[in-house]
Amino acid sequence: MTSIDLARAMPRRRQTVLALAIAAAIIVAWLSLHVFAVCFLDAPAHPFLAALCLVALTWLSVGLFIIAHDAMHGAVVPGHPRANRAIGTLALALYAGFSFRRMIVQHMRHHRAPGTDDDPDFARGGPVRWYASFVLHYFGLREVLVLGSATILYALILGDRWAYVLYWSIPSILASVQLFVFGTWLPHRADDDAPFADRHNARSPAMSDTLSLLTCYHFGGYHHEHHLYPGVPWWRLPATRARAEDAP
Repeated sequence: MTSIDLARAMPRRRQTVLALAIAAAIIVAWLSLHVFAVCFLDAPAHPFLAALCLVALTWLSVGLFIIAHDAMHGAVVPGHPRANRAIGTLALALYAGFSFRRMIVQHMRHHRAPGTDDDPDFARGGPVRWYASFVLHYFGLREVLVLGSATILYALILGDRWAYVLYWSIPSILASVQLFVFGTWLPHRADDDAPFADRHNARSPAMSDTLSLLTCYHFGGYHHEHHLYPGVPWWRLPATRARAEDAP
């Protein structure tokens, strides 16, 4: 079954409405929880709640990146590249001040030559070395300036509560680890006992749909399907696999 066949499995208008609603829900949830944690939460007095906020913000930060990723593939508003670019730019700005333009160029390189030396997301060696290469490749001067400026602005606005800006930086860092492990390293690492099925050099590690959602919004448990059908949004990946398996 081709990407075109799968795209027709759901009317474009319905996919757009659902994709926008899901993206808006993740962005609003992140903003609301971020404002609460930074401006109103007394972390020392409520350590358990503070920990829950950190975990939730990390997962929602992964979601911000996934929204931008879907936008790179035109899957948030199919057929409207400007709308996808605007949504992706917003999501990456909230995540860590990343440049959407730079990110989409590198990500398309990843899809053209996944798991090879021409893949900017790929590195040889163990996971620690690979993660360091992954971070250094995407975190440049622009991101340092954006995050540094944001921290200074927080300090001016919040006064003695400026340290609560950690509720932005720490979830972003933890989310980068989560994205790397479940969205890059596990799907694309070489394994002699489980060779890749095709030129995409990607696999879908076995896990439940719940775990797939919690780890990387289905880009862990359905990563090979994403490379086969890159225009399919994250929330349609389970149904896409089922439809492809049922196809004659």
